[in-house]
Amino acid sequence: MSPGLDRIDLKILRLLQEDGRIGNAELAKRVNTSPATCHRRTQRLFDEGYLRGVRGVVAPEKVGRGSLVLVGVVLDRSTPESFSAFEAAALAMPTLLDCHLVAGDFDYFLKIRVSDMADFNRMHSEILIALPGVRQTRTFFVMKEVIDNAPLSL
Repeated sequence: MSPGLDRIDLKILRLLQEDGRIGNAELAKRVNTSPATCHRRTQRLFDEGYLRGVRGVVAPEKVGRGSLVLVGVVLDRSTPESFSAFEAAALAMPTLLDCHLVAGDFDYFLKIRVSDMADFNRMHSEILIALPGVRQTRTFFVMKEVIDNAPLSL
């Protein structure tokens, strides 16, 4: 169990991961507390940073972003300045879902949503290889999403 969290807190976190639209009254009923107590607990989970937010999950194919691409990026230098410059530029990419600094063969792994291969090709040639310090990229087109953004096991 996480420090500072009891079984009711963990249940609130699990339920909100399953359905972020659940109302406070229903949430309170499922965790067996009063609505006021449940609201206070949920607010505390937000205030203490256990919950960062609640949002809807958009179906990518419905909005023209059905292709998922993972890109490994190698920078030309491993300095704090080159990492900062790359990260600042990555933050401005609208199709970028995730950007992770990693250990191993790559410096960063990017998760990108595009409409199709031609869309990625355009984005790669106009944006990706122009990011500060990029020496090399390796692209992986996802053929099937087996698990995507699974809830944390609590």
